[in-house]
This record gives sequence, structure tokens and C-alpha cells, in this order.
Amino acid sequence: MAERRGSERFKQWKSAEATCDWAENSNGGMKMDKRPSFAKMHPGPGFRIKESFEKIDSKLVISLLDYSTPDISDQLNRLYAVNPEIKCLTGKHRRLFGQSCTVKVFPADNLMVHKALDIAQPGDVIVVDAGASPMNAVIGDVICMKAKHRGIAGFVIDGFVRDLPAVMDLDFPVFARGTTAIGPLHTGPGEINYPICCGGVVVNPGDVVVADEGGIVVIPRGIVSSLLERLDADKKRKRDYLDSVQRGQFSNEWVEEILQSGKCEIVK
Repeated sequence: MAERRGSERFKQWKSAEATCDWAENSNGGMKMDKRPSFAKMHPGPGFRIKESFEKIDSKLVISLLDYSTPDISDQLNRLYAVNPEIKCLTGKHRRLFGQSCTVKVFPADNLMVHKALDIAQPGDVIVVDAGASPMNAVIGDVICMKAKHRGIAGFVIDGFVRDLPAVMDLDFPVFARGTTAIGPLHTGPGEINYPICCGGVVVNPGDVVVADEGGIVVIPRGIVSSLLERLDADKKRKRDYLDSVQRGQFSNEWVEEILQSGKCEIVK
């Protein structure tokens, strides 16, 4: 019986040896790291940081403030508006704009959000993909205070925040899904300045975010200039159209054309 138990223990030890790594101890010998190898953090995808992204002319970014987020969304074919569950928690009057410093975190962890404060430049918006998880907050009042001191424009978070009353006192824009009392861990994994998903929209580092009480839109970095041209051209057309509507001069012929082309069945 004792021999069989010893054999079983040996098998268990060999199994642990196969799945665990070894490290040198203080005496120069080798000791087994009891964590299984699959539980360790691995460098590369999922645990990586890019320290910079391509900047665009700040005047182009500021020019976007001449237009509402719905108008910008229209010119992006309505595919680049973030899920409306992500909204400003620090006052509806807030307006946020800037290039994105993107952060992806494991739900309930915010190690990379803290690191992003060293990566993001003044005027950048830190956009966090927390997987829409309500499990834990990924920021609170202290990290918002630090971000404000660093000149960060604000946060857009596909997740939750904590300490909301104290955050509101900071006069600092925070857009998120909601608030919870449960704080995050600080162990990783995560990524900074790699593509993320925020509210159903892919956000690449350097993409421009414009957020207001009308919603949040993400503008791919490479099309900002051409988008502004389209917005400017549409501005006059829209103004002329609204002027005619205000005078009561409008027609719904375009509706009929769509119905007829689709052979809509109409019963009288």
C-alpha cells in the first residue's frame, strides 16, 4: 500500500514538473515555480505597449468641433458611432475631442490604464476597451486626478467607473457605461496603442474621438481632412434645407420614390 501511494505521489510530482517552470534559487540551485506555465503572462499579443502613434494637425481636430456628433456620424455612413450606453457621467454639457490613446484591459484589471498615463500626450483621449464588463471599475477619482494633471483630455470607457461623486468634482470628462463601488486589480494583462473595440466600433491608436451629449463618434485618423471637406459641403445644403422646412416648403416625394421602387404593398 505504501509503495502504491509513493508511486502515485511520484506521478503527481512528474505531472507538476511537466507543467511548471524552474528558476534558480538564492543558493544557486533550482527550484520549481509552482504556478503552471499556462497561468503566466507572456510577452507579445495581450501584453504589449506601443509608446507612440502618428499625430495629425491639431487644427484639423479642433475644426471637427464645428459639427455635431450626429452630423459627423451621417458623413461616416452611420457606422462609426459608439454604443449609446457609453455616455458622459460627469455632466451632459461635456464635450470631449482628441486623438485616441487606446487601452485594452482584462475585465476587472486596470494596470494598463495606469501605464497609459505615461504614454498618452496632452490633449489625447484615453479610450479603454474593458469588454463592457460590469464586474469592476477600471478608473476612479485618483486616476482621473492624475490624468487631469497630465493634460489628458478625458476618458471614454467601454466599462464602468467608481468614485463618481469625487470624479464629478474634478471638472473632467468621463464617458462610460456606469458606476460601481467595486475597484479593479492591477496585475494585467493588457495592451496600449493597439486596435481595440469600444462600444461596437474598432478604434485604432491615433483615431479621433468626438464626444458630446449627442453621442460618441470615432473618426479614422487617415480620413479627417476629407471628412471635413464633406462636412463643410453638407453644412450649406443642410442649412438651405432646414430654412425651407421652417417656411413649410418641403415635399415627401422622395419617400414615395423609395416605396415604389421597393414595390411596397399599400392597402386603402
